[in-house]
Amino acid sequence: MGKLQFFETDQGRRLAYHQSLQQSDAAGIVFLGGFHSDMQGTKALFLEDWAQAQGRSFLRFDYSGHGQSSGDFTDGSIGEWAQDAVAIINALTTGPQVLVGSSMGGWIALILAKFMPEQVAGLVGIAAAPDFTEDSMWAGFDDDQRQQLAANGRVELPSEYDAPYIITEKLINDGRNQLVLRDPLSLPFPTWFLQGTADKDVDQSVALRLLEHASGDDIRLTLLKGADHRFSTAECLTTICEAILQVSARSNSRNPSEKL
Repeated sequence: MGKLQFFETDQGRRLAYHQSLQQSDAAGIVFLGGFHSDMQGTKALFLEDWAQAQGRSFLRFDYSGHGQSSGDFTDGSIGEWAQDAVAIINALTTGPQVLVGSSMGGWIALILAKFMPEQVAGLVGIAAAPDFTEDSMWAGFDDDQRQQLAANGRVELPSEYDAPYIITEKLINDGRNQLVLRDPLSLPFPTWFLQGTADKDVDQSVALRLLEHASGDDIRLTLLKGADHRFSTAECLTTICEAILQVSARSNSRNPSEKL
């Protein structure tokens, strides 16, 4: 495991990260965490160990306002967190990477796919949650919550994982500028979406909508019966690794000059 390091973006945000570099022709792996999550989660740590055993470079980091990075969570937004991801990937990685995005990280991976596709070797989405600020949060607010947001600039939502989430007007408004399911979404590289049927946070209908909406000649979806949103059981973790290997192999077959 690489030691904790920090990277400062052009906007002055100090991002905490761990990176393990390997001498390999295989594409590196970048883990993109979820909403209010951090890089110390089960999936991130497991995949780091797995990548090292595979001889592949691996990067995990905390968005601003998350984990050990600078800033307050309530000051952030989807656009700023995507900006963090772009900055750290550009600065610390070489060549196209396999993006592994969990929940909100799946949305951020799709944003990166739109704006820097040449730097994406492949994409694995784990319970990807594109457009959730609009389609889940805003759409689920009742009149009282919408009035609170307008009057106070924030509203609290209960969470079974931690203290209540404070959802800001900035998060909702900025999310509308980052939507990926309203306009064409091209994924011109091997892509594999993974979704649990027992996920209470991201319904499998989101995965089916994403599969139908995205365009590309190598996009797959696997539904794992009984898996929840954490997607962190031994079977789930094995499935993620298999998806990364398959995406990597198919990416390599498109670029035969690169070797796994």
